[in-house]
Amino acid sequence: MQSPGEFIRIELEKRGWTQTDLATILDRPLPTINRILKGKHAVLPDMAIALGQAFATGPEIWMHRESEYRLSLATPPDDTNVIRRAKAHSLAPIKELEKRGWIKRSTTIDDLEHELKHFYCLESIDSLPVIGVATRRSGYQEKLTPSQNAWCFRVRHLASNLQAGKFEESKMDECVQKLRKIAAYPQETHKVSRLLSEFGIRLVIVEPLSGCKVDGVAMWLDDRSPIIGMSIRYDRFDNFWFTLCHELSHIIHRDDASLDWDSGGVVTDVKPPIEVRADSEAAAMLVPKEELDSFIRRVGPLYSSDRIVQFAHRIKIHPAIIVGQLQNCGEIGYSSHREMLSKVRQIVTPATLCDGWGHSVNDRNGK
Repeated sequence: MQSPGEFIRIELEKRGWTQTDLATILDRPLPTINRILKGKHAVLPDMAIALGQAFATGPEIWMHRESEYRLSLATPPDDTNVIRRAKAHSLAPIKELEKRGWIKRSTTIDDLEHELKHFYCLESIDSLPVIGVATRRSGYQEKLTPSQNAWCFRVRHLASNLQAGKFEESKMDECVQKLRKIAAYPQETHKVSRLLSEFGIRLVIVEPLSGCKVDGVAMWLDDRSPIIGMSIRYDRFDNFWFTLCHELSHIIHRDDASLDWDSGGVVTDVKPPIEVRADSEAAAMLVPKEELDSFIRRVGPLYSSDRIVQFAHRIKIHPAIIVGQLQNCGEIGYSSHREMLSKVRQIVTPATLCDGWGHSVNDRNGK
């Protein structure tokens, strides 16, 4: 590969110029010109501009020749390992998975690939990890992000170690009714995991990864073993219950992300049809639609705390859930009645298999 200096020599010969002439024209020290001609000094941007003006070529050609020459001198790294590391890091936020203990810390690419194959249940790192799920999250696209995908796999790992009763679709109405009774009292939320287990549903709580933006997920260990995973990234009583019922709707309908839906390849706020349906059914599980509509007609837009509490007590649900639904349908702002939005994380996590906020599981498989 010719150095830029060799091309400069050609230009000098065309014009009958000497190195001294070029140094004078460019107003540069002669030793600098000499070192460039010998390939011992790089052509920097200001020199490329000056050469372009002197030879009427423009600066780009000299920067291009310099770049090509320096690349030809570089010792290529182990391209295979660079490609392998890049592929591994495209699958998951590696450092965060190691920090959370989901995979072991690796010093070699072989070890890292072994950990990822184990975590994602892959035969080869060349295969993309795929998990059939339906999720409630911020922003929708056809595929989960690497962080969301890793979070869902962690939920599955943890749930695989839980025992649960027999799942029967015919008993889901009974399950919903018993859950709704618990939803009237924040302190009773610790019973949710045990109740779901009695109906064959495994509940797992996993603190979200950075930028994960997932509230909940519904999936299946096998045809008769449903799982609900929750992140509780918003520590609010209303959000917890709405997300739980949203995912329960997915379980009832056996939804997953493989259903045909096209976001155009971009993140969008337009929800897939199954998510719209799950939102609607979740709201109705907690507050019958006709009751909420009647309350809005009678009271809106003057939603005092007393009226909300009275309505909540009448239909036997916690006032935070009423506030959440009024916010969601735009009847009140998100800053209204926040004093009613009780926290729930410290109540539910001690009674549920949980990974995060100081709760840890012994090994990377969730055992």
